[in-house]
Amino acid sequence: MPFAAGVWRLVLALLPALFVAAPAPAAIDHRYALAGDCAGRPATTVRMAKGYCLGLVWQGQGADGPRMPRALLALADGSWLVTDLGGWKAGLGAVWRLSVAADGAVAWRVLVQGLSMPHTVARGPDGRVYVSEMNRILSMDPDAADPAATLTTVIGGLPDNQLHDNRHPLSSFVVDGDGALLVNVGAPTDRCLDENGQPRTDASGACVDDAATAQVRRHAYLGNGRWSEDSTVLAAGLRNSVALVRHPSGTILQAENSVDLDTPEHPYDEINVLRPGGHYGWPYCVDLQTPLPGWDAAIARCAERDRPLALLPPHAAPLDLIYYDGAMFPALRGRLLTTWHGYRRAGGRIVAVETDARGQPLTDIGGHYAIYPRGSLPYPAGAPSVKGKVLTPGWDQIAGRQPRGAPVAMAVAADGSIWVTDDRNRAILRIARPDVATP
Repeated sequence: MPFAAGVWRLVLALLPALFVAAPAPAAIDHRYALAGDCAGRPATTVRMAKGYCLGLVWQGQGADGPRMPRALLALADGSWLVTDLGGWKAGLGAVWRLSVAADGAVAWRVLVQGLSMPHTVARGPDGRVYVSEMNRILSMDPDAADPAATLTTVIGGLPDNQLHDNRHPLSSFVVDGDGALLVNVGAPTDRCLDENGQPRTDASGACVDDAATAQVRRHAYLGNGRWSEDSTVLAAGLRNSVALVRHPSGTILQAENSVDLDTPEHPYDEINVLRPGGHYGWPYCVDLQTPLPGWDAAIARCAERDRPLALLPPHAAPLDLIYYDGAMFPALRGRLLTTWHGYRRAGGRIVAVETDARGQPLTDIGGHYAIYPRGSLPYPAGAPSVKGKVLTPGWDQIAGRQPRGAPVAMAVAADGSIWVTDDRNRAILRIARPDVATP
């Protein structure tokens, strides 16, 4: 038998054994391991900044509870409302009520089902509860015998941004000082470029300065739980404004999820101070007024766009901003807390940002940002970055112990602890002080 034929026959004989011996790809473990106590809740193994611990309130496995928990609202009786995205398709969303017994046992009750990508849940100027769906804002009474029967549309007709690649269908809102609702309307594309990398010139109007998307709209308050269906544009050129917050001084901050280029080092996400009539660059400009690849500088006119107050790490994907006002962490009082949801190496963090009297973040020049699994990278030369403290420096994936964190929204509990949703790992977590006595 020729040598080559013999070799091939031997290889073919060994193939079954080779396939049996090859290890299967390791599955991603989304469960949080528990070790010790975190002020009355089981402590996760996530490495925290000194003086903080991350406890697990709940992590879903079966049919009970939200599939993709997003926003939180504390109720007067100690229970919580939790919005459930359900999935990236219309009709899968819900609003749940979470109750925690004295012994720590968690109970869920679904209040409303069949919603389309709900996100924000908050109280309005009248004290009622309001929820954002993909294309409308609803009111509801969580204490009614049948909360679903109390659903009422207060603002309808938001763009029905049906999801496909790079769209941003979620609505979110904050209440302004006079009761007006400031509503996020996300961008309909990633960069407004066609398949050849050229600016889109179709009739959709998606890539013009007066487009009806990629903006924050202002709906005037009419009183008694009613808002004007008509709106004005507070600010435009904003790809994704899910993270919005208003400071008592009147400052409106927006955290921008920038375009999704392939490189992990670019472009940078942003913190913007919104001003009436401002345009913050999308889809033309990124970083510090830099034209985005594909857009001619003469069209982009980046020098005419509003410059961000500060850069955030690239692909950090900030999804929430809140000002801490609790009693548990005196050092955090007045600071801006932000969640970085991104799946790339800068994501999976909660950061406490120092602020001035108007609630605007303090900035550094020449700063660095941390990356997983270790190390840091510099911001661009001369670029401002936020001055703050990472509360969750060790929220990376560790096999057999913990998944990479995917924090979405936060809320401050009556005791000053910080509750956090993690939609990718189907969990509700609680940041507390490790030296706080168990109730």
